[in-house]
Amino acid sequence: MLSRLHITNIALIDSADIQFDGRLNVLSGETGSGKSVILDSINFVLGSKADKSMIRYGESEASVRAEFEVDPESPAAKAVEELDIECGGQIIITRKYNAEGRGSIKLNGNTVTAAMLKTVTSRLVDVHGQSEHFFLMSEANQLKVIDGLCGGKADKIKEELSAVIAQKKQILKSIAELGGDEQERARQLDLLDYQIKEIEAADIRAGEYEELIARRNLINNTEKILTALSGASDALSSDGGCVDLISMAQRQVGGVSELSEEYEKIYNRLENLYAEADDIAQSLGDLADELTFDEREAQYVEERIELLRGLMKKYGADEESILAYLESARTRYDNLLNSAEQLEKLNAGLSQIDDKIFALCNKLSQERKECADKLSSNVVEQLKSLNIPDAKFVVQFTPLDKATANLNSANGSDSICFMFSANKGEPLKPLSKVISGGEMSRFMLAIKTQLKGINGISTYIFDEIDAGISGMTARTVAQKFLDISRDTQIIAVSHLPQVCAASHAQFLIYKTEENSKTVTRVKRLTDGEKVDEIIRLTGSVVSTVAREHAKQLIAQFNK
Repeated sequence: MLSRLHITNIALIDSADIQFDGRLNVLSGETGSGKSVILDSINFVLGSKADKSMIRYGESEASVRAEFEVDPESPAAKAVEELDIECGGQIIITRKYNAEGRGSIKLNGNTVTAAMLKTVTSRLVDVHGQSEHFFLMSEANQLKVIDGLCGGKADKIKEELSAVIAQKKQILKSIAELGGDEQERARQLDLLDYQIKEIEAADIRAGEYEELIARRNLINNTEKILTALSGASDALSSDGGCVDLISMAQRQVGGVSELSEEYEKIYNRLENLYAEADDIAQSLGDLADELTFDEREAQYVEERIELLRGLMKKYGADEESILAYLESARTRYDNLLNSAEQLEKLNAGLSQIDDKIFALCNKLSQERKECADKLSSNVVEQLKSLNIPDAKFVVQFTPLDKATANLNSANGSDSICFMFSANKGEPLKPLSKVISGGEMSRFMLAIKTQLKGINGISTYIFDEIDAGISGMTARTVAQKFLDISRDTQIIAVSHLPQVCAASHAQFLIYKTEENSKTVTRVKRLTDGEKVDEIIRLTGSVVSTVAREHAKQLIAQFNK
């Protein structure tokens, strides 16, 4: 339950410290007094989207602190522990948001994200307002309500369904690996056969692509290479070229080489230099003579490069990858050729699995129908007590048929619709098409009366869910709130004097002026002040009779 709420700088509230009762808490006040600010603050600390406009004018930061007392074994407590945060039966959430659009969230002193926070608060508080009525308009949400009533029985069947569906997925994976049905298998064999032949026909080898690129580079630069080789050869071997000059130098030094050991060494070096230069000149000449441009070779090299590039796009980044794909394709082709018998066994197993899934879907559907029947009869009784005497309500199930059933969902294959009629002689129609605002408020209350205590939620928040209700029905609504509050804490915004009279804690939300500024204050009323508030809500003039009437109204709910 929400035991304490501290609000700082939210809208017109500069500071508010609210201590709630564990049962029925009612917030009342004039229109525009700030009741919605309290609920906005709760939604904010529960993880809803923050907005800078919520910060009190003239302030730089807003904050809300909420303290909850929970059962250590409750879903909310376990959700906290799953975040690796200690709980110990208490959950404290502090959220801040500043004018720069930055904020922080702490859960039991640990910094968490809004998404992490919601994993906890979704199991902690359930907020119901008039806009929340749209929740029950969705057939998917209607099924969630039924499953909530079924509890562990439905969950156990869903676990079985999940396990069997996992087996089905594995069989489908194996079938896909073996080519699927006969038509798909033939298609894959044709494709693999084409791919194998395409790669084999290319007759590729590792390293070939790089060799071809190098060869194309030479071909494209033939003229440039020939000019370079010829020029170098001429520089060395032409008349008066480098070789002739070295020979001349050698002869000059040769004439004096016998006169000194040093001269002889130089002569020998010149001799070696001449031999090396002459050899280089001959090599350059041979390379130039060998260099030719073959147009057919150039075309072959270009076509081969394009072929390898095409194969790389399809089968791998290099020759090794392509050859590895070839071996894989050959293996898969052989497996597909011999897969007919195995496919037959897998398909037979798949049929048996589908039979099992359909049987579990029927079992789950039967469980849901039993819970739905109980819900329908109980809700009708509740609606009659809420002054809809001719109400009819049933949960309509679409008949299950194996040919059209969804056999791939762990949630079963049920499709349901809440069917409602408020007036005698009117046929049942989908809830969204026939229900009015006031009727919807009462319908929601009837539903929540049935759901109390079964979903682990410790606090229900009702935002004027009693709108459109008056007279004798208002007393019944108050009694319903009391019934729910025996198991679940309620925080309700209400204008009904009957609901106020039934409350265990009554809070007045009012505006006042302090230091030339308007502020919203929250005050927990004493027993005497609660009587005054009931008189105000009834629109009566304060008098002894009115005061006595208010006390009698309170006494009705204290029996």
